[in-house]
Amino acid sequence: MKNQWVEFLTGKVTVKLTGRGIERFLNVLAKNGIQIWNARRISPDAVHFTMRLGDALRIRSFARGSECKVSFIRRKGAPFLLKRLLKNSGFLIGAFLFFVVVMLLSNIVWGIEIKGAKPATEYKIRQELDKLGVKRGKAMFFLDSVETIQKELTNRVEAITWVGVELRGTTFHFRVVEKKQPESPKIIGPRHLIAKKEAVITNYFIEKGQKLFEVSDRVVPGQLLVSGLIGREGAYEAVAAKGEVWGEALYRGEIELPLSATFQVFNGREQQKHFLRAGSFQFPIWGFGKINFKNYETETSAARMKLFKWEIPIAYVNKTMREREEVTRIYSRDEAVKRASDLARADIKKHIDEDAMIKGEKILHSSIANGKVKLSILYTVVENIAIGQPIIQGDS
Repeated sequence: MKNQWVEFLTGKVTVKLTGRGIERFLNVLAKNGIQIWNARRISPDAVHFTMRLGDALRIRSFARGSECKVSFIRRKGAPFLLKRLLKNSGFLIGAFLFFVVVMLLSNIVWGIEIKGAKPATEYKIRQELDKLGVKRGKAMFFLDSVETIQKELTNRVEAITWVGVELRGTTFHFRVVEKKQPESPKIIGPRHLIAKKEAVITNYFIEKGQKLFEVSDRVVPGQLLVSGLIGREGAYEAVAAKGEVWGEALYRGEIELPLSATFQVFNGREQQKHFLRAGSFQFPIWGFGKINFKNYETETSAARMKLFKWEIPIAYVNKTMREREEVTRIYSRDEAVKRASDLARADIKKHIDEDAMIKGEKILHSSIANGKVKLSILYTVVENIAIGQPIIQGDS
């Protein structure tokens, strides 16, 4: 049985053979390796048969020396289909352009809907969306993912606690939950305020309670600063002492820093490649050629394409290759000491309260050995040293 796919790809023709000596002519074709099939006689001096397009180009040379006449009555297969398509290329180009336009229009933002937000909050959200590039007429290929947009809006707009982002068709839908009014402060039971560390008191602000210290007093951890028992002796009333007591506390920092450091940096050179991806197959559409960098980092972003409101299994992929360089920095003694001091200060800030302030610092010891600088630094920190301690029944 003939392979129909092979016949379709190579092309086949139906031949009408008329005249005298038809059988003899067919034998000549067979001896010369020309295959024919579906041969049938339609009249005493005429037959129809099918043959390959390649053989049909040779058959006329055999017909010249015979009493038979050859005519082609039907043509089938890819070569003839391609010829017809090329003949109607205007229609094909128009259909292709129509498909491209529909695809482009289906991947453009045409609407933004925001629900659950007050007018003032909605205005702020739209401002931030403009900064993120989410606006009408913007191609979706160049927008961040829905998850990234959701995260950025939550971080940038203080009036909202949560925002849901959904892309349906060509419209972004935002559902907003605004922040509620602050909850009532927790009720605090009767308590004292005591020192949480050794310090010299510099300032204070007492809202409730009896002060038991003076400015410039040195206090130790656990020492009572503000009593929660107020009133006269024998008739004390237990209250929740409240206030802030600021004192100078000492912190010691130890740091080591190599005199040379090697790190990777981007030098600003980059290449981009653009693809259309269907499943595991990627078809390059821009950015051909090999990558000119030896050491680089690749960032890939993909956007699924849409046809009207339906996603199609084709994605636009953008790959950005950024060249990296290895840089070795060698510090001088003064640079190394300053850099180590900055790192030590940053480390101290991690261990103190946000409202604490570093008032001063003193280098106790510095040395350079084995390619490293070692520093011992004493920091003077002004911070609130008062913490609460519940009043136990029976305290007086």
